[in-house]
Amino acid sequence: MNTIIRLFNLTIISLPLFLLCGATASAQYAEGLKTDQPLFATHDVMTVRIEAPLSTLTKKRSDEEYLDGMFYLVDSNGEEQALDLKIRTRGKFRLQKSTCKFPPIRLNFKTGQVKDTELAGQDKLKLVSHCQSRGSFEQLILREYLAYRLYQALTDKSFGARLMRISYENTEDNKEPLVRYGFVIEDDDNIGARLGLSRATIRRIKVAELDPKLANLVAVYLYMIGNTDYSLILGPPDDECCHNAMLYSAGSAPYTPIPYDFDFSGIVNAPYAEPSSQLKIRNVKSRLYRGRCVNNALLDSTIAYFIEKEGELRGLIDGLEGLDERNKKDVAKYMDGFYKDIKNPKVVERNFIKKCL
Repeated sequence: MNTIIRLFNLTIISLPLFLLCGATASAQYAEGLKTDQPLFATHDVMTVRIEAPLSTLTKKRSDEEYLDGMFYLVDSNGEEQALDLKIRTRGKFRLQKSTCKFPPIRLNFKTGQVKDTELAGQDKLKLVSHCQSRGSFEQLILREYLAYRLYQALTDKSFGARLMRISYENTEDNKEPLVRYGFVIEDDDNIGARLGLSRATIRRIKVAELDPKLANLVAVYLYMIGNTDYSLILGPPDDECCHNAMLYSAGSAPYTPIPYDFDFSGIVNAPYAEPSSQLKIRNVKSRLYRGRCVNNALLDSTIAYFIEKEGELRGLIDGLEGLDERNKKDVAKYMDGFYKDIKNPKVVERNFIKKCL
C-alpha cells in the first residue's frame, strides 16, 4: 500500500490509539497537576526573586554544598511571598566554567513553608538558568523551554516545566539585579507519583522492554527537535539508565521512557552544542533518526499523529512569551523542515525506515 494512503487511513483508524496518550495530553497533564503540584498546572510565567551569595555559587560551583538564600514569588494577589532557600549548582556539561559563566542551579525549599503557596508539593527543583548574561543566551533558554512544551503537547508522560522571570540579587555585591528568564523542571519522584509509576534504577535494558508506542513517539519527537544526544536503553559509564532520558515502570517491563535536557538539540542550537563525532553529522541542526527498526510497524501511525498535532505545536511557538520574532521565525523554519520530511513518503523511507537502529 502506498505510504500516503497508509498515512490517510491511519489518521482515521489508528489515531484514536494515540489519543489515549497524546491528543488530550495538555488536558491530562494539567489535570494531573492541579492538586498535588500547582506549580506545573499552568503555563503562566512566574515572577520570582532569588537572593543568594551568587559570587560564591558561580566561583566554587559545588554540586554538594548548599548556600543559604531567599526565594520570593509573587502570588495571584500580586503580593510577594518570602521563602527560605538552600541553593547549589548542579549538572555536568553546563556546570563547566569554560561553557557557562552562570551554572544550572538546584533549589531546595522547606516543605512546610511552601504548603500554602504555588510551590506546594515541591522540595527540590532543578532550575535551568541562562548560561551567559548576553541576551542571545536568554533566547536559548526560551527555546529549550519550548522543547519541553512541545513534548507536553504530545503526551502527559512528560516532565512538567514552568517558565519564570527571575531577578537574581547577589548578596555579595552592590550591583543591580540581573533579570533573566529561566525555568524549573518537575522533580523525578513527583512525575512518578503523578503517573503512578516508579523510577527504574537499572544500568541498561533491552529495546524489547520499552513501551513500543512511546519509544516511537520519543524517537520521532527527538528527530523533530534535532536531538541525537540520548539513549533510551543505556546510561553513561558508571551511571544508571538512561542518557538524557529516565525510565519509569510499574515494577517491570514495559518501561516508560521520558526524555529531558534538550540544550544539545537543533531547535535550541546552542553555540557550545556539538553532535557526537560517531554520528557523522555536520552540526546539531542536522536531523538523524535514531528510532528502533523493531518499531517500524508503528511509524506510520506515529507520523500521522504528528501531522494531526501540527497546528497545536506551531501555536506554541507563536505564543511563547519572551521569544523574539527572529527566534520564532528560526524555530518555525526548523519545524518546516520536519513536516516537509514526514509528509514526503520518499523522505520517510530514506530518513526513517532506512536509518533506524
